[in-house]
Amino acid sequence: MTQTVTIDDIEYDLDKLSDEAKNQLISLQFVDQELQKLNAQAAVLQTARMAYAEALKEALPKDKKKGLIFN
Repeated sequence: MTQTVTIDDIEYDLDKLSDEAKNQLISLQFVDQELQKLNAQAAVLQTARMAYAEALKEALPKDKKKGLIFN
């Protein structure tokens, strides 16, 4: 079975692509994978940031009056 790739709604036979086109496709696939990894890492970091922000709020001194607390 022939391997194909669809770009801009056009299906291309991989065997008939030029070497340059194949290399560009490989580079594009690599960049897409790296972006997926970075997006996943950003989600993890955002979750950690929210947890640290909540922990900071819990660690701050409590005062019933709103405003700055000076010791």
